[in-house]
Amino acid sequence: MLVLDAGNALFKSRDSGEAPDAKARAELLLSQMDAQGTAAMAVGERDLVLGVDFLKKGTKKAKMKLLSANLVDGEGKPYFPASLVTDVGGVKVGVVGVSPATEAPRPAGPPVKGKPQPMMRGLPVQPAVAAEARRLREQDKVDVVVVLAAVPYDEALRVAAQAENVDFVVQSHEGRGVGIAQRQAFATVVPPGDRGRQLARLELTLDGPGRFVDISERERTRQNLGIVEANLAKAREKLASATDDASKQSYTQAVSSLEARQAALKKVLEGGATSSGRTHLLSYTQLGAEVPGDPAVQKLVERIEPPGSAAH
Repeated sequence: MLVLDAGNALFKSRDSGEAPDAKARAELLLSQMDAQGTAAMAVGERDLVLGVDFLKKGTKKAKMKLLSANLVDGEGKPYFPASLVTDVGGVKVGVVGVSPATEAPRPAGPPVKGKPQPMMRGLPVQPAVAAEARRLREQDKVDVVVVLAAVPYDEALRVAAQAENVDFVVQSHEGRGVGIAQRQAFATVVPPGDRGRQLARLELTLDGPGRFVDISERERTRQNLGIVEANLAKAREKLASATDDASKQSYTQAVSSLEARQAALKKVLEGGATSSGRTHLLSYTQLGAEVPGDPAVQKLVERIEPPGSAAH
């Protein structure tokens, strides 16, 4: 199992850094993500509220790596590693992190009296991802490339459509919640849930080369075919019992349309009859009251957000 986070995890909003509990809350999240075995997290906009130095100090002794292929300082030097390579059950996985692009340099943290203000800039997303993914394939010979994209949804779609060496793009930025895996020209975009309310689980099989196939797509197609065939049977019954020309014409058109849809869905199912060597299946665990909490962690949380407080 490989545990990853797509970023934007540490602060409630971009302007919440002045809140009394903001720093302690972010420090607790970083320490617990590391304790729970998170291998890597992308650096998102809502992770930079207290600046780059805060993130570096908070993960200095951690096993978890903060990643960003495009976040650079005023001289163009990267603040964080672009990627991580790890072995998961004999599968070599390359993980790339990417942050939002910025039009111009901006402060890399709160101002400190008597010290020059360091700057940071987010370089264009797609070229940074494409270059790092290509390097991982050619130099590190990875089997799978996952991009942790702490960028707007439209930008994540562009990465998945244009970066040919990428398999999966796990996106966070707007808090979109759960959803389905969306296949683009090259990669599949995966919604990881939002605000720590869900745990997304992406199960992979790698028994051969080629692109990954979504197992759930076939099941959804089968369900849609069942609905179409039930509606087709009803339309045929109504056509058989119709007496006037207007009704016959209407039901004839409906039958023709449903038959075309039926044929198209059957073609999709027949085309996927040959099992793929690479598949993926996305599911979610809702982290509600039915999932027991860790008492030790709960005590740490309650130090920051006491029971009965507005934040709890």
